[in-house]
This record gives sequence, structure tokens and C-alpha cells, in this order.
Amino acid sequence: SLFTMKLITVATCNLAQWALDFEGNFHRIAESIRQAKAKGARYRVGPELEVSGYGCEDHFLEGDTFLHCWEVIVRLLESDLTDNILCDIGMPVMHRNVRYNCRVFLLNRKVVFIRPKLALANDGNYREGRWFVAWTHRFQLHDFYLPSLISNITKQKKVPFGDGCIALTDTVLGCETCEELWTPNSPHIPLSLDGVEIISNGSGSHHQLGKLNTRLDLIKSATSKSGGIYLYANHQCCDGSRIYFDGCCLISQDGRVYGQGTQFSMNDVEVVVATLNLIDTRVYRASINSRNIQASQATTVPRVDCDFALSGPGVPSKPVQTKIHNSMEEIGFGPACWLWDYLRRSGMPGYFLPLSGGADSSATCAIVGIMCKLVFKAVSEGNQTVLDDVRRIAGYKEDEQPASAEELCNRIFVTCYMGTVNSSDETRDRAKLLADQVGSHHISLEIDPVTKGLVDIFQNTFHKELKFKVHGGSYTENIALQNIQARSRMVLAYFLAQTYMWTEGRNGTLLVLGSANVQEALRGYMTKYDCSSADVNPIGGISKLDLRLFLNWASADPFVNYPVLASVASATPTAELEPTTGGHVQTDEEDMGMTYEELEVFGRLRKCEHCGPYSMFSKLIFEWDHLTPDVVAEKVKKFFKFYAINRHKMTVLTPAYHAESYSPDDNRFDLRPFLYNPKWTWQFEKIDKKVQEMKNRKETVEAKTERHEKTDEEELAELLKKVGELTVKIQNKKQNTFAQ
Repeated sequence: SLFTMKLITVATCNLAQWALDFEGNFHRIAESIRQAKAKGARYRVGPELEVSGYGCEDHFLEGDTFLHCWEVIVRLLESDLTDNILCDIGMPVMHRNVRYNCRVFLLNRKVVFIRPKLALANDGNYREGRWFVAWTHRFQLHDFYLPSLISNITKQKKVPFGDGCIALTDTVLGCETCEELWTPNSPHIPLSLDGVEIISNGSGSHHQLGKLNTRLDLIKSATSKSGGIYLYANHQCCDGSRIYFDGCCLISQDGRVYGQGTQFSMNDVEVVVATLNLIDTRVYRASINSRNIQASQATTVPRVDCDFALSGPGVPSKPVQTKIHNSMEEIGFGPACWLWDYLRRSGMPGYFLPLSGGADSSATCAIVGIMCKLVFKAVSEGNQTVLDDVRRIAGYKEDEQPASAEELCNRIFVTCYMGTVNSSDETRDRAKLLADQVGSHHISLEIDPVTKGLVDIFQNTFHKELKFKVHGGSYTENIALQNIQARSRMVLAYFLAQTYMWTEGRNGTLLVLGSANVQEALRGYMTKYDCSSADVNPIGGISKLDLRLFLNWASADPFVNYPVLASVASATPTAELEPTTGGHVQTDEEDMGMTYEELEVFGRLRKCEHCGPYSMFSKLIFEWDHLTPDVVAEKVKKFFKFYAINRHKMTVLTPAYHAESYSPDDNRFDLRPFLYNPKWTWQFEKIDKKVQEMKNRKETVEAKTERHEKTDEEELAELLKKVGELTVKIQNKKQNTFAQ
């Protein structure tokens, strides 16, 4: 019936785009359109800036980037790809000499409409305001004069450009872009109130632990409160930076989800299609009277007329249950997918990891193992693109493919235990057992000859003998002897990574993996240019506490199944850089002077809650009420002292997978000076004054208690009680007078 069913089939997608890879980006866009058309869709939305890739950064300042984007549009318009399907494409556009982040709508080999982004992402990992300007002319359309390379094909001179929507013959369609969904006054609100029934969101949203929950809540809330159909598209890849775009394209209608893509995947193109009933949205909206009152007063959004209908025959889709990974799966699968993209796009033949048998390097090793499992799973499911990459990277012949994830791992992953006289049998054995379970090619060697040679050079030059602290050496000697071990490992790691493939008769250099966690980076508990220095680090944005949980999960999860990780998680973290003598055993937390639990709190308050020393202290005296204020003060001051002394290390920190909002990454997420005054004179004096005030107040209370005098609080309470009693008497007297 005309008044009960009006079915439309729409498509969204995850794409593995790559910054400036215009050829590859074109083919992935084209393939997504072909798949959408094959599934009967008459509307397709793609990710934000999908033509250029999201992460071009300062390349957006180049005219070449804009030229090549239009050249990609030429290829789309010259083909039959846009025939009978409205294509919503993300790309940068320059209008009147101003750069905008835009959605370009194509249909039947014509440009229909260009919609610029209204709200730019300018915090955290995002710097869109550096390259683009937000469109501030709300509900206004301008004429956009098409470049000649486009107008020569379409025979169009100009198209509408601005804040509007598309009036099709059977419905109205509008859009918002990524950040706009997260703003308090999102564009979908005025769009839906003005009768726009389909709203798309081409996004460039990165993975962060737990972020998907918020994203899903926002989308479902948008359609449950305002009604309508909402399509969300995203990248799913490492497109050249520290972040991983985690896909999860989505189709929602009236608060329910009808299609969801994967969050972590090896697929270059994933298209999700749903057939929905427009009448359901019209009935849903009309049944909410409060919404109707607002809609009757809504601002009119300019329409761009388009003689095209989305409706047609089909079978309505059924709602689906959303899939949300738990945090341990996120830690395992997110960095694993990021590492695979980095490897296949770098052109290198594999990874090299210094594997100490400790928690951090073992977690990195496990993530590479998970990467191999995901790749093998994709190959087993017939993913030809992944198989082609595997053959190229791992050296398989055209008629060969890996028989197992472990076999693949042995070809592309080398682990190396670099022992010294200070190393223990326990860490050596754990490293070997984990390598066996993961499948890596494992090497175990001793680096004492290297460190001894360097120490001998010093002693022959200065005629002084260096000693560890446990042997009577000074702090300077002790640190120097530890650091030379750590730095020797880094030099040897790069040397072996560069030469290993040659020993196997293969070409190329292995990428070196780092494995420093977020708390150690924040505290500066690492040697500058030791094994924390590498090509990439999959755990650099993950806390030690989360890594412990991850190790236990990975030891028991049926898909991962690396049992040795349980013993790694339970072991006391130690650098094993000092001799073990008598009762002395070196531990990380003793070296740092604070626990990992405390560091996690410091990191959250510093970054997420924007606390300096004084405000951090002011919060922690209540949060850590089991400690006295002077103890809290000393902990806070110690943290900021070491943070200030070591912040310079963040400037050379290995590029790390962004996983959490408390990351100390200096490159673009956590922008701070790297030369501090570590005395924090003004700030620490204010903390000391506050501690003294609290101490004096406590002493006053105790003294009054001993003399059986009332405290200030008790006196105030007694005064308030008397005031209350007096008020009651006055009221009673007034009532008696009135009665008389």
C-alpha cells in the first residue's frame, strides 16, 4: 500500500583508504559503489575525505591534492558507476579560494550538490582547523563554479554549495560529517525537524578503547529522539599515522540498528546494505507530539531539487543486534590490524622484536601473533587482496599460501632475547616458550661482549672503573651501566633487523617493534634510544594495568590461546639491568618510586582532567583519603618532578598506536613543552601551604577536643540549631497573634 510501504535500499561502507594513494583510493571507492549497486542500493555514502585519504595533513595545503581529487571524480563520472545511484563522496574542495572539507553528491554522471563541513574537529588527534575552514553560512547556498575538467564532462557550469539538503522525488536527504554528530547542536536536529528523512555521516573516526559505545549511543539517540534513517560510514585502516580508523559502518532507523559493519577487519572494502520503509519513519515522527510542535516552527533548510527516486521493490530488513568488542579484544585486534596495514603498505618483509620475556614485549609479541591469526583467517575465507599481500610480503609463490598462522608468523616475525649476566632463566624461558606458541623465528643471544667493549673503552680512556650501586658505585655509575646495556640492545636490534633477511637469502629489512607502555613514557622510565626506540610501537598508548589484563585474556581466549602469557602477567616487572645480590632484586616500581596504579591516576588527571600540580593534589587528597595530605603532596610533587625532567624523551618517542585519551604522545596528541623547570617553585609552594593549612586545622581540632572545647564545625552546628529554634518561636508567635 502507498501509505504503509515505501521501501528504499541504501548502502554505507568501511574503506581502507590511504593518504595520497589516489589510484588505490579510486579503486576502493569504485568497488564499494559496484557492491552497493549489486545489492540493489540507490544511495551510497562513503567515509570522510575518502578520495584523498583523511590523513594528508599539510598536503591539504597543496594545490596538487585538490587537483588529483577532482581527477578521481572525473574517472567516476566518465564511467557508469554513478548511473542510477546517488553517490555521496568525501573530498576537499576549494570554494572562492577557501579550503573546505566537503561531501560531493554525484548522480547519473552529474554533480548534484556540494555540502561543506559545518564543525571541524580541532582537539585530541585532530587539527582540521589547520587545513580547512568551517562553513558558517547556516542554511545558505552559494553557486559553486565547477572546474573545467568536470564541466567539460557534465556540461554543467555551476552547482549548489553550502548548508542544504537534497529533495528527491520520494524523500529528502541531508548529511552531517563526523565531528558534527558529536556537537551539542548537531545538524541532524534541524534537518530532521524540517522533514529530512535520511541523514548520512561520512566519518573519519579513530579507534580508542570504549569509544564505539559512545558512537553507537549518539547514532541511536539521534534517530530515536528525532526519528529518521541514519547512515554512518568510516575508514577502516592505518592511513599513514598513529591512529587506526575502526570502521563499524552502521545503518539505523528510528532508534534501531539494521546493519553494522566490522570494527576490526582485513577487508579493504566492506559494504553494508539495508532496505527500509520510509513510512515507518513518517509514522514514528508524527506520533511524537512534542517533536511535532518543534518541527512546525523549524527553520527551513534549503532544498536542492533532484529528479530521482530512492524507493523501489524489496524486502524490508530486520533489526540486528549490535556487536561491541570488550576492551581486551580491542587491545588485541585494533593494534594487530594497524600493524598489518603498516607492514603491507611499508613494503617491508616483516617485523623484528627484542623479546625480554617481560609483560610489555610479550604483549607486543602476542599482538603480532594475533595479526597473523587474523591474516590467516582472511586468507582461509578467500580474501584475495590479503592473499596477494601475504605472498608478496612473506615470499610465497603464486600457487602457495600459508598452512597456518604460525607458519606465516615464522616467515614475517623474528623475536630475539638479548641476555646479559643480569638476565634470569625465568625471562629467558618465558621468551622462548612464547615465541614457540606464537610461531616466530626466535633467536637467543648474549650482549655482554658488546657492553664490555664499550665499558672497556671508557675505562681505558679515563682510567676509572665503573661500579653498580650494589657493588658500591654511585648513582651516576649505576645508571650509566644500566643505560649502556639498554642502548646496546637497540643498536643490535637494528643491526639484526637489517641483516636477518640476507641470512635467509631474501631481500629487505625488518621493521623494529618497540614495547614501552604509556605509564613508563609518562614517567620517563626508559632509556633514551634504548629498545623503546623503534619503527613503531603497538602498545605505546596502552596502560600497564590494561596490558596485564590483556595478557591474562590472551592466555585463555580460544582464538588467541597463548598460555604462557598467564605466567608473564603474574611476574614482577623488572628491567634486569642490575646484578641480583643478596636480598636485592631490581623492580620497575621500586626504580620509579611509584606504582603503576598511581601512575595511571596521575596520567588520567594530568591529561583527561587537565590538572596541573596544585589541582591534582587538591583532587587526590579526597580520592586518596587513606593517605595524609603531606604523603599525597610528596607523591604528586615526585610525579611532576620526574615528568618534567623526562619530558624531552617524548620528542623522540617511537610512533605508537593511539589507544587511550591519556596518551603522552608529543607529536600531535599531547602538546607540551619539553624543557620544564622541574622545581615547579610556585606550584609546589602552593601545595606546601595547603598541606600546612590542613595540618594546622587538624591540630586546632585535636587541641580543642583534648580541652573538651567545641570545634568550629560544632560551634557552627550549634549556632544553626539555635537560629532554627528561634525561627520556630517567631513563627509560632506570629500565628498566635494572627489567631487572636
